[in-house]
Amino acid sequence: MRWLFATATSIAVLSASTAFAAQSTYVNERFGTVCTFPDDIFTDRKPEPENGDGQMWLSADGASLTCSGIFNVDDDTPKAFIAGEKSSDEPGYTVTYSKAGKDWAVLSGVRDGKIFYERRLFGRDGVIRTVWIDYLPALKSKYDPLVGAIAGSLRAP
Repeated sequence: MRWLFATATSIAVLSASTAFAAQSTYVNERFGTVCTFPDDIFTDRKPEPENGDGQMWLSADGASLTCSGIFNVDDDTPKAFIAGEKSSDEPGYTVTYSKAGKDWAVLSGVRDGKIFYERRLFGRDGVIRTVWIDYLPALKSKYDPLVGAIAGSLRAP
């Protein structure tokens, strides 16, 4: 499925995603999470969970992309989210970079031997929208240039 954006709020998404030769835009009906990604790389769409909270795609080389939403039932904030993740004692999970703004947070690091990048938007509507991308370190030169454009496309409708 290919989309052409025509709204003024989508201009940034268009410029961020122009690096993709072929792209799809996913819109989650339950939470209104929107993200755009290269569909010639993330080709294997997994079944949507029964709760309808998001979608996952896999690439042929083992990378994954998840675009999802959750209710912010704990009134989490970007800074509190980052602090919690940095203090995690989950085996095989290390945060190496983090940054937060008023209504967003980004993290990257290593989880289970893969590089990950996560961006979260904390909406005024009580929903946290997330893009998660992970890939093997040997594929860093392929995926690092895509991460910013995919994460930058995350938005609410």
